Amino acid sequence: MKKIIDKILLREMANAIRSLSMDAIEKSNSGHPGLPLGMADVITVLFSNYLKYNPLYPKWHDRDRFVLSAGHGSMLLYSLAYLTGYKDINLNQIKKFRQLGSKTAGHPEYGLLDCIETTTGPLGQGLANAVGMAISEKILSKKFGKSIVDHKTWALVGDGCLMEGISQEAISLAGHQKLKKLIVLFDDNGISIDGSTSLTTSDNHIKRFEASNWNTLQVNGHDFSEIHNAFKKIENSTKPSLIAFKTIIGFGSPNKSGKSDSHGSPLGKNETKITKKALGINSKAFSVPENILKFWRKVGKRGELEVKKWNGRLEKNKLKKEFLNQFKKKAYKRKKTTNTFLSNIVKNNINEATRKSSQNSIEFFSKYIDNFLGGSADLTGSNLTKVSSSKSNGKKVNYIYYGVREHLMAAAMNGISLHGGFIAYGGTFLIFSDYCKNSIRLSALMKQRVIYVFTHDSIGLGEDGPTHQPIEQLEGLRSIPNLLVLRPCDAIETFECWEIAIEENKTPSALILSRQSLPLLRKKVNSNFSRKGAYFIKKNVKSKITFIATGSEVSLAKKVQDILVKKNILSNLVSMPCVELFEKNTSTYKNKILGNNPRIIIEAGSGDGWYKYLREDDLIFSMEKFGESGKAQELFEYFGFEENKIVKKILEKYFK
Repeated sequence: MKKIIDKILLREMANAIRSLSMDAIEKSNSGHPGLPLGMADVITVLFSNYLKYNPLYPKWHDRDRFVLSAGHGSMLLYSLAYLTGYKDINLNQIKKFRQLGSKTAGHPEYGLLDCIETTTGPLGQGLANAVGMAISEKILSKKFGKSIVDHKTWALVGDGCLMEGISQEAISLAGHQKLKKLIVLFDDNGISIDGSTSLTTSDNHIKRFEASNWNTLQVNGHDFSEIHNAFKKIENSTKPSLIAFKTIIGFGSPNKSGKSDSHGSPLGKNETKITKKALGINSKAFSVPENILKFWRKVGKRGELEVKKWNGRLEKNKLKKEFLNQFKKKAYKRKKTTNTFLSNIVKNNINEATRKSSQNSIEFFSKYIDNFLGGSADLTGSNLTKVSSSKSNGKKVNYIYYGVREHLMAAAMNGISLHGGFIAYGGTFLIFSDYCKNSIRLSALMKQRVIYVFTHDSIGLGEDGPTHQPIEQLEGLRSIPNLLVLRPCDAIETFECWEIAIEENKTPSALILSRQSLPLLRKKVNSNFSRKGAYFIKKNVKSKITFIATGSEVSLAKKVQDILVKKNILSNLVSMPCVELFEKNTSTYKNKILGNNPRIIIEAGSGDGWYKYLREDDLIFSMEKFGESGKAQELFEYFGFEENKIVKKILEKYFK
């Protein structure tokens, strides 16, 4: 199909977007009309002439990815989806914009509609997701060749996206990686919710992007010739590209265009009416002129031939099977070698930091899973996320140096997962999970198998002191729905936690790992005990108390248990590597684990979340204040995580 250069036709096509957006927002009495009105011209040219997609095959592997990072402008995307002929959206859904149960939510939510590549709303996230998608494309294109992997990633951002700190992390890494198929479309309207952006920023975004090794253009976002020329100019760029489109927010509105009034609230019934008149829109609410709708649908079919050609190339490609396998959401199934691996740990009585056990686990799984894409936020040697098969350059890249960009790393891993083709994992210190928090939350919301490797998990970090010692982070992560927080106690549990994280196709996982060495407590390796979330390390029929602990504190509880045995006091010891998995069990199993004995919970972090398991007469040993700088063992003793101190309190409370 020839490129559409008829400016009158393009304007009418853009006005169809504007009309539907205004109608939906007005009916809902809620929404953001400014962006759909302002960017309709740009997006019309993009979708009708340059974007590679096919509504009939929405998950085609080699499609261009379009990311609406400025997610508040969601009606722009929903209007486009309807106009171009996506099968899972109709006018009824447009009319239900922002209503309970609708696919057209206030901000785009991944999984509700085929046109949505990622959940956006928290500003800057979409831009960072797009970086991850572009990284995936670059790696896969090198591996399989341009004949089957050759697509672009487009991200529409606003002033707010570029104000967020994550945007600079994204811009910096993208420029360094030379992600030439990443194009950022900047809705440069100079308006935010509070008013003119001059109230809050004096940034020169062009110079900012150029300084990070980007190709940049500035054009009039309402001039179809300039828009066309801009897209042509970046087609063969050797760098990622920024196109700053100077637009008028709320374009066409006689009284609200160019003002913050059009950003985040409906235009109003009368203003909508006169805006349509000013734009030359004569159709009724929620209707599109038949000739314009037909043309949009014709535009939507533009990719049918592309898909057909691509399928033909794939069929002839000797790497077809490997390529399709790359995208399968494969779950690891235990092999004979698994038992050998675990048995050797037991045989050699491996005592090591669980971060090291994690590295050994990655090494093992990498032999059977060929689509890992790992990395670290400048802590590779501390997180131990790199293994012998890791490669950061060449044709089969599977490791990324993210730099000191924790938030970008987490969001980029979401983009990598959403793109398809990889199981993404990345590491940093647990304390810096706070920098990743928003992206982790979105991993969970989007049901993405992303694996976060968080090491240096407690005051056991030692001399770096309270700024680096996590206290409240564990409970913060556990509060996120649909996130597995896995804190193993030894090498065996670490392997099991990795196994769980790999098998969970619709759940992200956070592995919480120690800096200090931990003794081997598990001897049985015939099945994954951690999958239950909690189990008995040691059970005594005549027990008088029950210890419940996680991570490094399980071995501490074992020491306490051994001392009490000498005093003829028997106890049960429960390891609870994953609270979330434990909660999924039947009440019968949970009651069996928790029992009726006094419960003593030990975890070197905030104890707030443990109170659901505590009764009036139970004990908890936790961290309720910040740490100190010092050697790990000294710190544990100082804060009461020492076997003799714990024994003393138990004896005083229960065995006077």
